[in-house]
Amino acid sequence: MKTIGLLGGMSWESSLSYYELINKYTNQALGFQNNAKSVMVTVNFDEIEKLQHQNKWTEACDILIEACNKLELAQVDFIIICTNTMHKLLPQIKKEISTPFLHIAKATANEIKKENIKRVGLLGTKFTMSEDFYKQILLDENIEVVIPSDKDMDVVHSIIYNELCLGDIKSSSKKQYINIINKMKNIEGVILGCTEIGLLINQKDFKHIKVFDTTIIHAKQAVDYSLE
Repeated sequence: MKTIGLLGGMSWESSLSYYELINKYTNQALGFQNNAKSVMVTVNFDEIEKLQHQNKWTEACDILIEACNKLELAQVDFIIICTNTMHKLLPQIKKEISTPFLHIAKATANEIKKENIKRVGLLGTKFTMSEDFYKQILLDENIEVVIPSDKDMDVVHSIIYNELCLGDIKSSSKKQYINIINKMKNIEGVILGCTEIGLLINQKDFKHIKVFDTTIIHAKQAVDYSLE
């Protein structure tokens, strides 16, 4: 069993989900008292969130590199970044860190291809929805990506930072997310491209749209890789 390095704290709510899922899937695979071998280093999301919205990505990257250095010192076999948005910085991080990473968008693209789905909606932070660092990975796999309108993106983004990252789960916000997804034209699936969104909506909320929860997908891939 390989040791999984988890770069968490973005937010701690989703990091908790990662830890639970990874150990659950490991136990399902191996049984009895088995759980995952892992090391988690968490950053303070308040610092990261401020840097994101001040467009100070270099400073945010330095914080993540420092955290990854700690994971390397702990001799983990590979690292997963427990958030979608901060994969924006993975190219820069990989220049400083020799330990391999499992990319959340690549794992998600693989799951979409297994379902033979060609057109998906994408929800996430405004950074993830509007920039190319995430969408391009999907486009390279011939998966068409639909994002919400600018107004709806603001709603999605605000709910993530002002509610979900604080553990505030509101039925009114759930209805808003479902409405935004249902407005996306001709999609076969939807990517919950922020690791907190799965706290609010899931597959049970949709009959004809396949839901791809990136937290679940990433955690499963980490376990599979750990047990290879």
